[in-house]
Amino acid sequence: MMNHSQPTGADYNYTIVRQFALTTVLWGIVGMSVGVLIAAQLIWPHLNFDTPWFTYSRLRPLHTNAVIFAFGTSALFATSYYVVQRTCQTRLFAPKLAAFTFWGWQAIILSAAITLPMGYTSGKEYAELEWPIDIAITIVWVSYAIVFFGTIIKRTTSHIYVANWFFGAFIITVAVLHIVNSMAVPVSLFKSYSMYSGAVDAMVQWWYGHNAVGFLLTAGFLGMMYYFVPKQAGRPVYSYRLSIVHFWALIALYIWAGPHHLHYTALPDWTQSLGMVMSLILFAPSWGGMINGIMTLSGAWHKLRTDPVLRFLVVSLSFYGMSTFEGPMMAIKTVNALSHYTDWTVGHVHSGALGWVAMVSIGSLYHLIPVLFGHGRMYSIKLVNVHFWLATIGTVLYIVSMWISGVMQGLMWRAVNADGTLTYSFVESLEASYPFYFVRFLGGCFFLTGMLIMAYNVIRTVKASKDSLPALAEAKAA
Repeated sequence: MMNHSQPTGADYNYTIVRQFALTTVLWGIVGMSVGVLIAAQLIWPHLNFDTPWFTYSRLRPLHTNAVIFAFGTSALFATSYYVVQRTCQTRLFAPKLAAFTFWGWQAIILSAAITLPMGYTSGKEYAELEWPIDIAITIVWVSYAIVFFGTIIKRTTSHIYVANWFFGAFIITVAVLHIVNSMAVPVSLFKSYSMYSGAVDAMVQWWYGHNAVGFLLTAGFLGMMYYFVPKQAGRPVYSYRLSIVHFWALIALYIWAGPHHLHYTALPDWTQSLGMVMSLILFAPSWGGMINGIMTLSGAWHKLRTDPVLRFLVVSLSFYGMSTFEGPMMAIKTVNALSHYTDWTVGHVHSGALGWVAMVSIGSLYHLIPVLFGHGRMYSIKLVNVHFWLATIGTVLYIVSMWISGVMQGLMWRAVNADGTLTYSFVESLEASYPFYFVRFLGGCFFLTGMLIMAYNVIRTVKASKDSLPALAEAKAA
C-alpha cells in the first residue's frame, strides 16, 4: 500500500539538482580538454603557442581545479542535494540559499578559469587560488553546509541513511581543511603568502592535499556510491553494519595519512612514519567500502550484461579498490623512494580520478538525469555502452603507460656506475618516457570522446523530455 504522506517528485527541489547535473557534464568536458592539451604539450611542446597563458605551468593547475572542483564537486552538489531530499523525504532547506550555492560556485569556477592562466597563484597544490577567491569558496561552502544539514534536521524519517553520513563528513572536513590551509597574509589584491613557513607549511599543505583526496574525492563519492549502486542494481546495500564500520574507520584514519607525501624531506622522521602506518591501516576500511558496494550486486550480477549504467558504477568500485591498494603500498618508505616524483604517482592519481571519481559520477548522472527530466531512461542506452568502453579503455591506457614510465624513471634515476656517478642523465630518462606520454595522451582522448558522447546523449534526453511535456499535458486533459 502506498504511503501518501511521502513526498512525490513534484514536492522535491529538482531545479538545483538539474542545474548542477548539467554543469557537471559541461565542466567535465572543459577540465578534461585542458588535461588532454597539457598531455599533448609534453609530447609537442610548441602547443603552448609561445603564449604564457597556455604554458604547462599555468594550465596544469587549471586542469586540476577544473576536474576536482568544477566537475567533481558539481557532481557532489547535484547528488548530495538529490539524495538528502529523497532519503530524508523532505524538500531542500532554504531554497534561495541553495540557489546561491549554485551561482556562487559557478562564479568561483569562472574566476579560477581567468586567474590561473594569468599566473595568479598561491603555489599550493589543489589550493592555488588567491585569497579573495578563497574567501568566496568559504562563504559558498558554509551556505552548502546550512542547506544540507538544515534538510537533515527537518527530515520526516527517523533514520539518517548512510550516504548522508558520508556527504556530511565530506562537507564539514573540506570546510576545515580549506580554511586552515588557506590562512594567508595578503600583500595585494592578487598576491598573498602562507601564514605558515617551511616544514610546517608543507605539513599543513599535505594534510589538506591528501584529505582533499580523502574527504572530497573519497568520502563524498562514497556517499554517491551508497545511494546509486543499490538503486541501479535494485538491491539493498549488502551490509548496513559494514557501511557504518566503514564510515567511522575511514574518517578516523584518513585525516592522518598526509605525511606520506613528504617522505625523505625536512619533516620529522616520526611524522613520516606515522603517515606511512596510518596509510597502511587505511587499506582495511577502504576495501570494506569496495566489498560492500560490489557485494550489493549479489543476486543481480546478470544485470551487468544489459545495463551499462550499472557497469559504470561497478567498474568504478573496482578502480577504487585498486587505487586504495596502490596508495598504501606507495606510502611505504622504501616503495616511495622509487615511486615519488615519477609518473607512477600521476598514474595512481588518475586511477582514482578517472577510474573511481569520474566513472562513479558518470554512472550516477546516467541514473539521475532521466529521473530529473521525467524521461524514464537515457535517450540512447547504446551510446551509454559506447561511453563505458571508451572510458574504461582510456583509463587503462592512461594508468598502465604511467606505471611503466614511472617505474622506469625511478630505476633510471637511482642507477649508478661502479665509480658512483649516475648512469643516466635526466634528459635520457625523459627521452625514454616519450612513447608512454603518447599512450597517456591517447588514453585522455578516449576518455574525453566518451564525455562528448555523454553530452550529446544528455542533450537529446533533456530535449526528448521537453518535447514530451505537451503530449503528456494533452493526455492528462483527455
